[in-house]
Amino acid sequence: MNSQRLGITAAVALTAALALSSCASNEGGTTANTTSPSNLSGTLNGIGSSAQGTAQTNWISGFQTANPKVTVNYDPQGSGAGRKAFIAGGAAFAGSDAALSTTELTGTFAGCAAGSAGIDLPVYISPIAIAYNLDGVTGLKLDSDTIAGIFSGAITTWNDPKIAALNSGTTLPGAPITVIHRSDDSGTTQNFTDYLATNSPTVWAKNGTPVPAGQTFPFQVGDAAKGTSGVADGVKTTKNSITYIDESGATGLSLAQLKVGSSFVTLSAAGAAGVVAASPLASGRAANDIAININRKDTSANAWPLVLVSYVVACQQYKDAATGDLVRAYVSYAVSDAAQQLAAQKAGSAPLAKDLATKVLAAAATIK
Repeated sequence: MNSQRLGITAAVALTAALALSSCASNEGGTTANTTSPSNLSGTLNGIGSSAQGTAQTNWISGFQTANPKVTVNYDPQGSGAGRKAFIAGGAAFAGSDAALSTTELTGTFAGCAAGSAGIDLPVYISPIAIAYNLDGVTGLKLDSDTIAGIFSGAITTWNDPKIAALNSGTTLPGAPITVIHRSDDSGTTQNFTDYLATNSPTVWAKNGTPVPAGQTFPFQVGDAAKGTSGVADGVKTTKNSITYIDESGATGLSLAQLKVGSSFVTLSAAGAAGVVAASPLASGRAANDIAININRKDTSANAWPLVLVSYVVACQQYKDAATGDLVRAYVSYAVSDAAQQLAAQKAGSAPLAKDLATKVLAAAATIK
């Protein structure tokens, strides 16, 4: 395993951090009380979302100062790998850009106490960008149908009439489009395909049958690359290419505008956060399992419905109580206002809204 050892640094006294009375009224999230010394010790291993990678690096760095006897390791192998490792007991927590499925929830979790299951705790909100490498073209405009056509292989050249119709006044080359997609099971792929399946089911289809959202990219088109960094490198080095990517990995890339309703919208964390804030919680989940049912058809001003909500997947109760203590403290720090603002600065994510952060902190407090 290409494990990435990340030392830890700031934060949270266990009992004080979990007290809801310490929540600030700041719109971006909650603030944990960090005045008490920490008695935590041990090693905490997580695997998962590469989209969370930058945020996790900074959260871990932010957690160590108050917890110098704790080591946190996070390996950004991808959401699918993270959930599989967590379910098998190979990681204390998973980072995942998709909540546990109902099938996964009915299974056995090796690291959880008997009768206990995994819970999903939102910690990271980020827009998914459509990044491209096209000489001489800036401000590319796309809608869900053209994106679906490109990534399904139905649209194969940059000057296709469907793309040209959205980009009046722009000279588009007749070059073939090189699609770059994720090779690994990916929560970013899950969210990207959910957006297309919801908004363009007649285009995002095989033999006339709509293709549902999924962790695995469903079409045999273009080139595959692993992780956020893999698709970013692919677009940077490949002319006439296009990909979908979490904004944290899109620095320096050209980003398309997205047609939302009747307007073209520029990618923004605020637009993504607004969509999530207005979306309902998924129904039929356990009390502390906080999964978001994202409204992919939100057409509010400046909305960016091509968004991912990324979770820490943890046990409600661990076989090892000491592991539960570490996870409880670490998640509580990640949801704090200080940590959310740090991720926004370093990864371009959107801080959790106050109400959602309060719900997550309350759920984290119940981890044993």
